[in-house]
Amino acid sequence: MKKQKTILITNDDGINTRGLNKLIAIAKDYGKVVVVAPDQARSGQSHAVSVAIPLYLTKIRTEENFEEYICSGTPVDAIKLGEQIVLRENPDLILSGINHGSNASVNVIYSGTMAAAREASIDGIPGIGFSLLDYAPDANFDEAEKYIRHIIEEVLQNGLPPNVALNVNIPAVAEKDLKGIKVCHQSQGRWEEMMEERKDEKGNIFYWLTGTFKDMEEDDNGDIKRLEQNYITITPVQIDITAYRHIPELKNRFDTL
Repeated sequence: MKKQKTILITNDDGINTRGLNKLIAIAKDYGKVVVVAPDQARSGQSHAVSVAIPLYLTKIRTEENFEEYICSGTPVDAIKLGEQIVLRENPDLILSGINHGSNASVNVIYSGTMAAAREASIDGIPGIGFSLLDYAPDANFDEAEKYIRHIIEEVLQNGLPPNVALNVNIPAVAEKDLKGIKVCHQSQGRWEEMMEERKDEKGNIFYWLTGTFKDMEEDDNGDIKRLEQNYITITPVQIDITAYRHIPELKNRFDTL
């Protein structure tokens, strides 16, 4: 008899979000689902792990083929707890999201959602991070459901290349306006940031990070431009961030005999 698939799910927006609940509802159709999610929003945590503080793990729900836990750590902590404590083995697939807001371009570096998917690739498990380009708490995640299902089914059936995870970003438009899926590269871009000085109710000064995103990509097959064209984008990402094409030049400059 064929072994039932096990899917581990987390996010970085916290346990009580529409995006996470939508991903759970979809994933339940494909096997046993185990959720380990942060107890509060952990956006922008990137690949942070908790090494100097204790981690707490609490089961909050159990049903047939479904378990849900909250943890006190980051999304990557959640994946480690899910694999090592809850399942005590590797799942068949790790899903992260659905994130409220874009993780395209340089956002993938800061993203806790995508860090969880990259952690999956480190452990030799297919990992997918899903993000919708809508930050609203009541964002509509229904319009792209058939595409999300297609991506999950394809990865469950055929896997992913070794050490590769998928960064999936979805335009916040009606299903009729979605043009389909494009596999593309990460766009060149950056945040033009500013630390705003503010005061709390007691008059104490604090600082709040704000900024605007600047797209610097000229290639039409970058994820930002494809999203603007109403395509769902899939960007394959990997842990190895070596700038291979610059090695020969730098060897000439720095290598010693």
